[in-house]
Amino acid sequence: MATVALVGTLDTKSSEYRFVAERLHDLGVEVIMIDCGVLGEPGFPPQISRREVAGRAGEDLDRLVAAGDRGDAVQAMSRGAAKVVEELYAAGRLQGAMALGGTGGTSLAAAAFRPLPLGVPKLIVSTAAAGDNSPYVGETDLILVPSVVDVAGLNRISTRVLGNAAAAMAGMVTAAPVQASSDEKPLVAASMFGVTTPCVTRAREQLEALGYEVLVFHMTGAGGRTLESLVSNGMLAGVLDVTTTELADHLVGGIFDAGPDRLCAAARTGTPAVVSLGALDMVNFGPVDTVPSQFADRLFYQHNATTTLMRTTPAECRELGTQLAARVRESVGPATVFIPLNGISAIAVKDGAFYDPEADQELFDAVRAGLRDSSVELVELSSDINAVEFADAMVQRLHSAISTAR
Repeated sequence: MATVALVGTLDTKSSEYRFVAERLHDLGVEVIMIDCGVLGEPGFPPQISRREVAGRAGEDLDRLVAAGDRGDAVQAMSRGAAKVVEELYAAGRLQGAMALGGTGGTSLAAAAFRPLPLGVPKLIVSTAAAGDNSPYVGETDLILVPSVVDVAGLNRISTRVLGNAAAAMAGMVTAAPVQASSDEKPLVAASMFGVTTPCVTRAREQLEALGYEVLVFHMTGAGGRTLESLVSNGMLAGVLDVTTTELADHLVGGIFDAGPDRLCAAARTGTPAVVSLGALDMVNFGPVDTVPSQFADRLFYQHNATTTLMRTTPAECRELGTQLAARVRESVGPATVFIPLNGISAIAVKDGAFYDPEADQELFDAVRAGLRDSSVELVELSSDINAVEFADAMVQRLHSAISTAR
C-alpha cells in the first residue's frame, strides 16, 4: 500500500493534519505523521515525534522549547525532518510527502522534501503559494497548492482545498508509474526562451534524430539553476546553452536571476558545452508597473501581460560578454561559443524592437577579447540566432564534442 509522509506542526495545526490524514486513509493511502512542532503538545500522537525529529538534527528539544526562538526552531526541525524523510524514502517506506501551513510551515516542509528525488510526489498546501515560490521550490518538482484561506481551522473552504489536495496526493502515489523507455539515450540539456524558441525547437529535433534525449529548460532563474544542478550531478552528456539571458538579470537586477554560478558547472566538470548569446539583449521584469523607477528612461518591450523586457545597454552588453567569456574559458572539457552576428533574439534582428548594432558590437567584441588565447572555440555566423543554419551548426558541434568525449 502506498504511504505518504505528512510533515508539520501538530501543536498548532493538529485538526487540519488529522483531516488530511483521514482523507488519505479513506483513499487507501497509509500515513506517517512527522511532528515538527515545538510550542505545545501535539493534538494527536504522531508516528515520529518532535523529540525524534529534533534529535535527528543534533538538537535538544527542551533547549529549543526553552529558547523560544521560532526561527531557530524552524531551521532545526527542518534539518531533522529532512533526515527523517530521506531515511524513510531510502528504506522504501514512503512514496510521497505532503504538508500544509503558512510561510513557516512551508519553509520547513520544503527543506524537508528537498532530499527526495525528482518524480517523487511532493505537495504543500500553502498560504505562500500565490507569491514568489522560488525560495520554496528551488530546483525541485515540489507542488504548491494555494490554501485560499489561512491554514487555521477547518471550514467550508479549507476542507474543500485540503480534501482536493489529499486526493491529488493519493492519485499521484497510487497511480501506476510511467514507464520510461528502456533505450538509455544520452541526455542533453538545452536552454530556451520565447525569443529563442525557433532555434531550440530545431536543435531539439535534430538532436533527437541523432539519438539524444533532450531536456529543454526555460531560462527563468529556476531553469538555469536546475540545468546547472544536473550538470554538476553528472547527469548530462552535453549542454546546448543557446539562451544565456539569466546573466543579464543577475547583472542588472531582473526577475530571472539564476545566481552567480550560471555557466560554471559545465566548465568545471568538463561536460561538452556549446554556448551562445541568446536573449542577452534583454533584462526581464514583471508587469509594466513593477519595473523599478530607476529604469524609467530605458527601452522596453511588453512581451506579455506579466513580462516586460528591457533592452540591455552597450555598457551592460560589454560586461555581459566579459562575464560569459570568463566563465566559459575555464572549461576543462570541449567548449564552443557561437555568435549570431545578425541578431541574438527574435526581437534583436534588423527592424526588431531591440535592434541595437552598437550594443551587439560591444557584446561580440567582449566575447572575442575574453576568449582570445583560450582553448575555447569561437564560431561566428552571419545569421540570426533563430536561423535554421545556426541551430544546425550548434547541434553538429555539440554532437561532435560528445562523440569525441565518449
